[in-house]
Amino acid sequence: MLRNREIRFLLLVMGAISLTAILVAAFISPVSTLLVFILSLLLMGSSLLFTRWRYRELDKLSVYMGEISNGNDTLDVRDNQEGELSILKNNIYKVTLMLSEHRSLLQRDKVQLTDAISDISHQLKTPLTSMTMMADLLSDPNLSPAKRSEFTHHIRVQLERIDWLVSSLLKLSKIDAKTIPFKKDRISVKNLIQKALEPVMIPMDIKGQTLSIVGDDNVSFIGDFNWTAEAVINILKNGVEHTPEGGAIAITFSENALFTEVIIADNGKGIPKEDLPYIFKRFYKGKNAAEGSIGIGLAMAHSIVASQNGVIDVTSDGETGTQFRIKFYKQVI
Repeated sequence: MLRNREIRFLLLVMGAISLTAILVAAFISPVSTLLVFILSLLLMGSSLLFTRWRYRELDKLSVYMGEISNGNDTLDVRDNQEGELSILKNNIYKVTLMLSEHRSLLQRDKVQLTDAISDISHQLKTPLTSMTMMADLLSDPNLSPAKRSEFTHHIRVQLERIDWLVSSLLKLSKIDAKTIPFKKDRISVKNLIQKALEPVMIPMDIKGQTLSIVGDDNVSFIGDFNWTAEAVINILKNGVEHTPEGGAIAITFSENALFTEVIIADNGKGIPKEDLPYIFKRFYKGKNAAEGSIGIGLAMAHSIVASQNGVIDVTSDGETGTQFRIKFYKQVI
């Protein structure tokens, strides 16, 4: 205990004060000297006991901090007493809770990163394996020109698929990292729909699907035109893909005092009930997913909409098809 400089200093100061008081009292009377001496002993003893108790509490805090450093964040150091030491204990406990929450978030991010890497590896493995096999076949000098052209076409298709996957993953990673500065322009929903329909009109014509658009030309919202168009394109592609030949796709849009709403509906085969909770999950492919589907388009659409103060949900059944409902909420003043 005496190895602590604070205690040695305390004893030195109190000893000097006590000695001075005893010398002063000696000039008054022997009784005063005895009384001052007894009071000095009591004061020094109580001070030492109090200091020892504080050091014992601080030692407990040191042990507690060591447990926290080793990953044990289940301990509770708080007490219901008053004083600076209790305030320190409560503040340390608050920091412990914050560290525990950060540790949980880091662990969750680690699991998600591991799953994402596994999913990406799986998505890349299939086209790479296919291209390797076709490249080996192309090296055959006896391969017919027709087969050579066919294999070359398949390799090009797989390369385009890989390029789209990598591009989409880069976009998603930027959205997740919040490094994309989404613009806040006034967007005409009519113009947005026209832009989003451009890449899907040919597939719709090939399948003989009909399209209906209902909405006021003045409907608008605040957002990023190009990114929102990409989200709508992915939803439309999903609808075209899962709607049979001769099917119908309907787009309606409107706005009120709270939000602007865009509804994209089709009369396709619908999404199984068990798949609905996971439809916006990255790399998730439901029972009715098309061959070659990666399961990333709807996840991207969800991230884009959510990053612009919007929500997107889906309802579906086997009789009436699937309906995606997008809402962009207006700024609250």
